[in-house]
This record gives sequence, C-alpha cells and structure tokens, in this order.
Amino acid sequence: QVQLVESGGGLVQPGGSLRLSCAASGVVFSTNGTGWYRQAPGKEREFVATITRGGTTNYADSVKGRFTISRDNAKNTVYLQMNSLKPGDTAVYYCNAYSPYYSKLFWGQGTQVTVSS
Repeated sequence: QVQLVESGGGLVQPGGSLRLSCAASGVVFSTNGTGWYRQAPGKEREFVATITRGGTTNYADSVKGRFTISRDNAKNTVYLQMNSLKPGDTAVYYCNAYSPYYSKLFWGQGTQVTVSS
C-alpha cells in the first residue's frame, strides 16, 4: 500500500519560513511526479507546486518566488521550503503521488500551517 506522511507544519509569524516534508512508502518519487496542495478553511483544495520525475518544477502564481519544491531521492522524500510566509498561506498542506501499480492518486493526511502574529 502507498503511504505519504507530511510533517513540518506549525505556527509562524508573517515573513517567517517553514520547511514541509513528505515521506513516502510504496511509491518512488524519483519515478513518479508529486505535488503539494493546500486547503484553507471554507475553500477548495488548491495547487501549490509540483515536481516531475525529471525534476521540472511548477508553482502557483501565489507562491512563485517564495516557495521551493525539491526532492531527496535517497530518502524518497519531497520538501516544500516556504519563505516570506503570509497570513494567506494559512492552510492544511497535502502532498500527493500517483501509483502506477494501483492506478490511483494517493494523498497524505496533511500538515497544518498557520501564519499569524
């Protein structure tokens, strides 16, 4: 079975930084793309960033220049470095990965990020 576990969320002041991690079992990030999404209270889940198996990255306009997605193939972990955080970045952040074996997209349980003074 595929399991994705996010960590690294927390409470941070505006302008601060956090690094989220997404550790995977049952799927290999280096051979499958993965992404970060977020969901704020009362809003739909939205795209944040993706990284392809080839390492190409893509970002939502709202986070471009502030967030960086990266991958450690040896640890089978994907990261989201978040800098210059704003209150509008407050949300539960989720990572996902597609499993060709199960022909299904899997999601982690999410990690809460709160940006507030």
